Amino acid sequence: MKRNYFVLGLILLTFFVISFLTNIIGPLVPDIIRSFSLSLTTVALLPFAFFIAYGVMSIPSGVLVEKYGEKKVMSAAFFISFLGAMLFVFTPGYFSYMCSLFLIGAGMAMLQVAINPLLRVAGGEEHFAFNSVLAQFFFGLASFLSPLVYSYLVLNIGKPEGDYSPIITFFESIVPAGLPWISLYWIFGIVSILMVIVIAFIKIPKVELKGDEKVGGMETNIALLKNPTVGLYFLAIFCYVGLEQGVANWMSEFLNTYHQIDPKTGGATAVSWFWGMLTIGTLLGLLLLKFIDSKKVLLLFTAAAIISLAFALFGPANVAVWAFPMIGFFASVMWSIIISLALNSMDKHHGALSGILITGICGGAVLPLIIGWIGDMTSLKTGMVFIFVMLGYILSLGFWAKPLVQNETISLRKKKIITDEQ
Repeated sequence: MKRNYFVLGLILLTFFVISFLTNIIGPLVPDIIRSFSLSLTTVALLPFAFFIAYGVMSIPSGVLVEKYGEKKVMSAAFFISFLGAMLFVFTPGYFSYMCSLFLIGAGMAMLQVAINPLLRVAGGEEHFAFNSVLAQFFFGLASFLSPLVYSYLVLNIGKPEGDYSPIITFFESIVPAGLPWISLYWIFGIVSILMVIVIAFIKIPKVELKGDEKVGGMETNIALLKNPTVGLYFLAIFCYVGLEQGVANWMSEFLNTYHQIDPKTGGATAVSWFWGMLTIGTLLGLLLLKFIDSKKVLLLFTAAAIISLAFALFGPANVAVWAFPMIGFFASVMWSIIISLALNSMDKHHGALSGILITGICGGAVLPLIIGWIGDMTSLKTGMVFIFVMLGYILSLGFWAKPLVQNETISLRKKKIITDEQ
């Protein structure tokens, strides 16, 4: 099929929007705590509500895409996101925020499932690898920019010395006094409804799913869930997203608590660079994977992430503000390597396996909650030490992960050689 640049542009924009909405919670945590007088555990329930939606919606989204097609699912996803954002901006409060985040998370899960096969078709199958990297770049770019947008808004809305641009003036007229960060959810709502309109006017090609892209029936999914290897890789994805969101969500509050770094400036900048370094690390990781075995790369980068986390938690302020972003740099290769090792461990049912693995994104719900709970019982620093457990499990992957399909192929080739020699 000929490349469709309009649809490709829409997909890249969708990746950007998904990331912008997904990864803004971290910089907001200190403001959320103060605005609603929350404990560490109760504030951690907010990212839990967002990421648990991935666990709930990932597999059903695959069924919806197969039944109704990508266009309808994408439109529905953005409309659900719009409803979630509007629920919060019109009724700001802790419980409405939790419901809002669940709805936005459900929409983002639907989009993640819909756009990946569409990227292959719209961008041309021969360009799929390049377009996937480009999509990740847009994803990382949005994560880098969103904390900076947050800083600009909260430092200017309602401040006499602030910037009196039309945007700031507009938000001052609609945002409650003392809650300038809610302006971000007005932006989310506006962007979401604009995406619904854009999708309505773009002709999206029908995607014929390959066998390894299909979700699979209930029997297939149950059989895979009973497979111990699938469980181990699911746990790896769970740990990866958990550590990513655990660091991103608690970094700003940690810097504020232990180093008195303003979350609106230094904290937001650190979170921004966490995602920026993760994006840069992805590009370096792709280069290294051309020359070094993926398990060795995983071992090297995970060990470096463990060292960076130690410096971030136990080092002085000037070290911590850079050690936290470096965790993002070294975590950059983990997702792609874990996914590739998992898919390479099975010779069929890759679509169903992908759905199960994507469900592991709910780790982003659980680990920040565990950190908050431990933080309330002891201290936030002690809670964040739990991230070492996640990194330790990912490190173990470099020792026990076996590409069974590849090994099977090599074994068959050896048998053939022996047979030919005989």
